[in-house]
Amino acid sequence: MTPEPEIPEVQPVRVSVVIVSLNRTEWVRSSIEALGTAHQVAVVDNGSTDGGAGLGAEFPDVRFHRLPRNFGLTKALNIGIRASDGEYILLTHDDTAISAEAVTQLADYLEQHPEVGAVCPKLTDEAGAPVKQIRALPTPAEPDPPFRPVTGDTDTTAECVSGAAIMLSGFYLRALRNIDERYGTYGSDIELCAQVKKSGKKIVVLNGVTAVHRWAKSPVSKSTLEGDRAHGTAAFLGKHHGMQSGLTKRLGAGLGALATLHFSKAAGALGGKKIDGGG
Repeated sequence: MTPEPEIPEVQPVRVSVVIVSLNRTEWVRSSIEALGTAHQVAVVDNGSTDGGAGLGAEFPDVRFHRLPRNFGLTKALNIGIRASDGEYILLTHDDTAISAEAVTQLADYLEQHPEVGAVCPKLTDEAGAPVKQIRALPTPAEPDPPFRPVTGDTDTTAECVSGAAIMLSGFYLRALRNIDERYGTYGSDIELCAQVKKSGKKIVVLNGVTAVHRWAKSPVSKSTLEGDRAHGTAAFLGKHHGMQSGLTKRLGAGLGALATLHFSKAAGALGGKKIDGGG
């Protein structure tokens, strides 16, 4: 009797890395090369037209998800999360480069510290100097708190961090079901940070683990981004500080934009126009 062939045991995926990209093929290539093959990597391409489709042949182990147009950062992140199998998921931007070893250190820290809901590397420029990364969450009194670099020689607990590199447990992200898609491109990071705070856990930036964030210029027009940001800020305030706060922000930003002839910003504030793949 011929013995049945052994079925190889499928090893669980410990870490998945999600990279959202738009028309930054060279940055994505650099980010994938920095990661190597130690972790599962998923790239969600938001309708790039700069030749990024060819990266699949260069990196056959990477999962590429190509969208027909720019659906915004929030929807793209949700697609990447749903396509990821990892126990821990690192969400990154295409202008961020982090090593596989650093990713593992983030996962180790999150595993060993149940009181922490999200962990981040310290973001630096290519020369190693800290770049803007942490801030307070928006409030009606301060709807757009400024980012500042992480300073000092110890780990930093922050209320809100840049979405350029943030790791959460896969279980937690899947329990959320989706990052709230009332946001287009602006808002996913502040929403995640607010949810971590609501859960009673901390966000920690590890001083000894770094990633390079290049703060590359967005391929999306400034006026479109302004409209999306106005909408996202008002949506966040309305959700977390009451409908009146959101409405006040919409009216203030919208009327101010109309007075200065910033029509895209006015459309975002007053009309709710966001980057979501629509016309």
